[in-house]
Amino acid sequence: MSTAILTGQPVPGSSIEADLRSLGFDVRSAADTAEAETLLAAVPGEERVALVDARFVGHVHALRLGLTDPRFPLAAIPGAVTAQPAGRQALTRAMARENSAGGGTTLVDSLADRILTALDTDGTEVHRPELGSLVATVPADPQARNEARQALTDVDDEAVRLKSAVKSRDGFFTTYCISPYSRYIARWCARRGLTPNQVTTASLITALIAAACAATGTRGGFVAAGVLLIASFVLDCTDGQLARYSLQYSTLGAWLDATFDRAKEYAYYAGLALGAARGGDDVWALALGAMVLQSCRHVVDFSFNEANHDATANTSPTAALSDKLDSVGWTVWVRRMIVLPIGERWAMIAVLTAATTPRITFYALLIGCAFAATYTTAGRVLRSLTRKARRTDRAAGALADLADSGPLAQGFAEALKKPARGLPGFTAPVVALLGGLAVVLTGALTGFGAPWVIVAAVAYVLTSGLAVARPLKGALDWLVPPFLRAAEYGTVLVLAARADVNGALPAAFGLVAAVAYHHYDTVYRIRGNAGASPAWLVRSIGGHEGRTLLVTVLAALLTASQFTVALTALAVAVALVVLVESIRFWVSAGAPAVHDEGEPA
Repeated sequence: MSTAILTGQPVPGSSIEADLRSLGFDVRSAADTAEAETLLAAVPGEERVALVDARFVGHVHALRLGLTDPRFPLAAIPGAVTAQPAGRQALTRAMARENSAGGGTTLVDSLADRILTALDTDGTEVHRPELGSLVATVPADPQARNEARQALTDVDDEAVRLKSAVKSRDGFFTTYCISPYSRYIARWCARRGLTPNQVTTASLITALIAAACAATGTRGGFVAAGVLLIASFVLDCTDGQLARYSLQYSTLGAWLDATFDRAKEYAYYAGLALGAARGGDDVWALALGAMVLQSCRHVVDFSFNEANHDATANTSPTAALSDKLDSVGWTVWVRRMIVLPIGERWAMIAVLTAATTPRITFYALLIGCAFAATYTTAGRVLRSLTRKARRTDRAAGALADLADSGPLAQGFAEALKKPARGLPGFTAPVVALLGGLAVVLTGALTGFGAPWVIVAAVAYVLTSGLAVARPLKGALDWLVPPFLRAAEYGTVLVLAARADVNGALPAAFGLVAAVAYHHYDTVYRIRGNAGASPAWLVRSIGGHEGRTLLVTVLAALLTASQFTVALTALAVAVALVVLVESIRFWVSAGAPAVHDEGEPA
């Protein structure tokens, strides 16, 4: 239960008390500052508390935005201020100071606004939601009250609430083909007490059923799969809109929303591959290639954003050109569509599944994602090269965490730390790229079991250590994590393909999926301000270079059939370790409540 303390002289006919109760607050009244301080002290420290001026006039949704959002320790709108447990001490301190200064006198001006001023004076961060056309004010006289009430009736706060449930920036397909009706599904869910996590789970189940339909390999199954995939995406949009509509944000919800998106898409790839196999067409290599490409696209986005989100002196002619293009309406939609975001991508997959074959679907997916990856990466490279910015220690630390270096790479990095100081700034991405290319191409060009791939893997371990031997603050150092991801995933793909036995590529698909989950989990921890994956977890699963070396050794020492069994066992082991730790962490996470505002690609 949350508690709202009404301060000041009550206004006859005011609905403020009923409005606060409708939002779940237990309402109490204070005649003066001293009584307000006493009531504040009586509220248990683990509960939310709000101070609201009794003369407040405003929309219920304005109060909801200002007083119930779980993401912020302190928040305020005109005439009201609220604190969660994390912000309680700052609010109590400001209240004590106001009581001391005012001598406990009867409230004439707004205590909530005075408290807010005191918090600002202390330098305390207070969230102030954008209200737009919503009314939130404390009228000074009857005439101002009448004017505020008239403004209140002129704006439909439910329409504003419904509109704000939709993300302000989204893809063309989502904006025009899904959100116009999914927002009403979100409202229907909210009125029936459904939570975003429940809708997220329903979306996952729908996608898994779609994958099962695709796995039948029949035309009817493919058509059903396409329809269900779109239905799953509608629910995927609905969960975020429900979170924004009802302000039901949570750390666990953000993690579920993000990880389930990956699970749905990659499970669907597997379903398509199984369905194609029933028809005599082996497309597992294409399915694995699509997963590798999509995962690498995401790590490019994550790395670039983490490297630059807090950069100082951030200037770039390329960025200026991009902003200029965004000012022209049609170019905005074209640029959003050609990067093949999740809405366009899933729509394409659904339509092609229903109308064509899995092979054609994967070809189109690979071509589209490859073009999108080239376009976005080229633009970001240009921005980085023309940007005058100094990257922070936090950005360098995030890139190091995204690199996922294990004990071998870390050991070499420590040994090479002094020599690396004299190398050019572009060394890290160059050696990461060359080392990765060496192991992938060696695995692709030599026969299965050739010892040369182990030599290349050892070289990859050395170059990986060199790449992270000094802080990743160079202009293009954000490319290091995606190059390392491409090297590891690509090595598993080419060695499984060279094994050329039944089950090798599906086993490789499972291993890459397990490792990719670990990498996504690291990203979501960083984005949720929850820290990176623990060092013991990275060490226990070997780091990217340890896993790459292990896979090459297995390929050289085992027969193709034994290699398949080993890949399967490795996939299961990695999946168990990372899933158990991930679930344990997110269920008990103490990170701030967040909501993932959408995948970057």
